[in-house]
Amino acid sequence: MYAKVIVDVPAKQTDRPFDYIVPEPLRDWVAVGSRVGVPFGPRVLQGFVVELQESSDLSAAKLKPIEQVLDLYPPLTPELVELGRWLSETYLCPYIIALQAMVPGALKSKYERHVKLSGDPSYDDGLFRLPVYDEIIAFVQSKGSVELNALLEKYRSSGAAVKDMLSSGTLVEFQFIKGSAPAKTALTVFPPEQPLQYVEQIPARSPKQRDVLHYFADHPGPVKLSELVAQLKISASTVKGLAEKGIVAIKEVEIFRDPYAGRHFQKTSPLSLTDEQQAVFGEIKESVADQRHAVFLLQGVTGSGKTEVYLQAIQQCLDMQREAIVLVPEISLTPQMVERFKGRFGDEVAVMHSRLSQGERYDEWRKIMLKQAKVAIGARSAIFAPFSNIGLIIIDEEHETSYKQEESPKYHARDAAIARARKHRAAVVLGSATPSLESVYRTTEEGGYFRLLSMKSRVENRPLPKVNIVDMRDQLKAGNRSMFSRPLYKAIEERLHKKEQIVLLLNRRGYSTFVMCRTCGYVASCPHCDISLTYHQQAHSVRCHYCGYAEREPVVCPSCQSEHIRHFGTGTQRVEEELSKLFPGIRVIRMDMDTTTEKGSHEKWLNMFKNRQADVLLGTQMVAKGLDFPYVTLVGALAADSVLNLPDFRSAERTFQLLTQVAGRAGRHELPGEVFVQTYTPEHYSVISASHHDYAAFMREEMAMRRTGGYPPYCRLILVTFSHEQLQLLVRTAETFVSRLKESGRDVPGMDVLGPVASPLARIKDRYRFQCMIKYRGGADAARLVRQTADSLQDTVSKHKLQISVDVDPQLLM
Repeated sequence: MYAKVIVDVPAKQTDRPFDYIVPEPLRDWVAVGSRVGVPFGPRVLQGFVVELQESSDLSAAKLKPIEQVLDLYPPLTPELVELGRWLSETYLCPYIIALQAMVPGALKSKYERHVKLSGDPSYDDGLFRLPVYDEIIAFVQSKGSVELNALLEKYRSSGAAVKDMLSSGTLVEFQFIKGSAPAKTALTVFPPEQPLQYVEQIPARSPKQRDVLHYFADHPGPVKLSELVAQLKISASTVKGLAEKGIVAIKEVEIFRDPYAGRHFQKTSPLSLTDEQQAVFGEIKESVADQRHAVFLLQGVTGSGKTEVYLQAIQQCLDMQREAIVLVPEISLTPQMVERFKGRFGDEVAVMHSRLSQGERYDEWRKIMLKQAKVAIGARSAIFAPFSNIGLIIIDEEHETSYKQEESPKYHARDAAIARARKHRAAVVLGSATPSLESVYRTTEEGGYFRLLSMKSRVENRPLPKVNIVDMRDQLKAGNRSMFSRPLYKAIEERLHKKEQIVLLLNRRGYSTFVMCRTCGYVASCPHCDISLTYHQQAHSVRCHYCGYAEREPVVCPSCQSEHIRHFGTGTQRVEEELSKLFPGIRVIRMDMDTTTEKGSHEKWLNMFKNRQADVLLGTQMVAKGLDFPYVTLVGALAADSVLNLPDFRSAERTFQLLTQVAGRAGRHELPGEVFVQTYTPEHYSVISASHHDYAAFMREEMAMRRTGGYPPYCRLILVTFSHEQLQLLVRTAETFVSRLKESGRDVPGMDVLGPVASPLARIKDRYRFQCMIKYRGGADAARLVRQTADSLQDTVSKHKLQISVDVDPQLLM
């Protein structure tokens, strides 16, 4: 039996399967998707089995055997192995990178260097040897093998002796793959079948041991030792005494780490659906029931009840003994989403997102592997949940850019979902109030095969909130230099008086956007990136949000020594401070990357706001989506057009989506809502359309612009970014790449190569950046040509450690 293995070396030369013999003892353990340890050159490396076959093109004498199987069960299903190949080909990344993206971080192998005694030591006993040699030999012999670092730690002053023994062959070094995350275990007490019949055997001086037996009479079944001790207020030795008498057994039992242990989720029942919801649910239900692959784009206004449709569609899926995956875009959405899904489906839900510890994520993933969970809910990577019978995949807020991974493999979760669903004959539901133009285009005859479903009314016909556009230029003319326009100030005052709640959106974290000298114009900039530093008041520091560089805030200008150095622009910290000054006693919760780094912080802040322990929820994008609080009647977007000024063809679309989403947080229940959008470009069509909740008007205008400019969805893009410390070498390589690509694509219709030019962020972490853009239409096989051209520069790339990054269908052009 032979296995084709993709080894853990992400390089062009090794990006192919290698043949290995499957030894007789491992035949029952090795399957497609198994992680194995294989000899590769002088080392032992991790690899994934991607195929098994009865014969090999190479002679058995030339092949090496697999050395270890790293997991009890293969971490990847054959379908996920196939998906890995698709990711590798579609997004131009090494196959091993695609496969590793699908397994939890806890399964990323660590390589350890071990030493053992050679079977045939070549050192001469007659030579002079220090006594420490014999000590080391005896120590290694007693252990069988020792990690090299542990050996050097134990014999700190004898590093030369260890080196000498390795070079003489007394000790031999080998690599060991530490494969799996440790499962968590707990001491568990197993009671006898009839606990009370042992009570008489317990002497009267041991009443607590009798209490244990009475407890088991009322609560049959095993229980964790720690829980038993806490419940009966006894010591562990009391229970161990019973174990010594042979009455109970104490065993080490594997347990799952539960991120929601101790949390009670209120059980919920299905709600009756409105006519619109029923029509949408009917279409999805039919596709799931027929096991027919279909992609639905569900465009429903904010508050139209999309989540209830999702829940009932999942129930239909579970009734058919099939599984469901639900993707949500950001961590801030998960607490409320988890509550709804756990409330409806209980323990059948596994939650997968980056705020869980590595052990918790591993155990949630194992629940799916062991078929203990039928529904996975999580951020982007939950699309790789190892289900084997998927009936439904839901992507909520499908327009979100966070569904596109920004490091290799640069996949889009929406396209990975469609690829998986096609294999499983499953339905995909893409839900959003403001779907991406690419998805809408794919509902047209020209664009593809998506089916458009609409929900145009809020539940119970509640009105959409009134949106007021405030021209901040007029506010300045009227002498108002505050960050709050007069209408918004008045509205905040009213809500505080009525004890209602407010959401304020500002798409910048920190205290102010930059620090500038008013005398000479100096701006505090990052020495490693071409970007100004952001001021953070609490730490009295300025920080780069790209590389993490930080320094103390300057008191005088480093350029001209002037004391007139000031903070400009507005960040969330500064808004928080200003609110406290203008409205004494106001209770503000600030949610941004700085206040939500701790585990569970999102949930803590949102629960406080839900329990009305704060008047204002102030934050960046994370407060704009998915949140549903009945007492929020006012929403303010403070710098609505900050996204509009980015050098990106999608900036108008992002502005429209953000304003529509944040406006949708107001007036979702009985109390009516109102929205204030503060802007310096009130005449822009994205701002006007958002104020009228008019997606169709925005789409008409934006689609016309995209068609004229030749941008997606009327074409596809590939962004190639080059980076290096030396600018001349970088420019030369980028120009060579572009000229070769143009040459090879000369006869390909519908393909244009633009650039190379300096990236909008021309330097990050001391590396200069250049980019070129490939636009292509129709059947042009641009991805293959880009891969071939990048491969032709492999010698230059390797020799000079130059980086070439390829992003297919990029979401960010920075």
